Amino acid sequence: MNLLSRLHKAPIRVMRLQRRKSMSRIRFSMIRLRMALSQETEETKRMLQIYQRSLQGKATQAEMRFANHQLVDVLRATGLGIFAVLPFAPLTIPILIKVGRKLGIEVLPSSFQPKAERPKRMND
Repeated sequence: MNLLSRLHKAPIRVMRLQRRKSMSRIRFSMIRLRMALSQETEETKRMLQIYQRSLQGKATQAEMRFANHQLVDVLRATGLGIFAVLPFAPLTIPILIKVGRKLGIEVLPSSFQPKAERPKRMND
């Protein structure tokens, strides 16, 4: 009887463990997304400050390069945002990223890329 009850409960235990594992994976992904978005927000605020100083003629060339790179990142994120509202977005966005990489075009903003692949930029 004990063996029968173990065999009956084993699939339930396996399902619970798989659920916990998938939930922890989702939590970790959400934390990474939150960190990337907060970094993107800070960089965007800095970009706007640099452009404001540029209008006054006080921005350096290195700051302008940083601001221009950040503007490109914002435009990339906006382009992906358009695909996010379309139907079948979970399928189209990964395909778009893979096709872009094969063609040598980086579709993701730099904060969503792994640290090893990020372009070197000015960090003050």
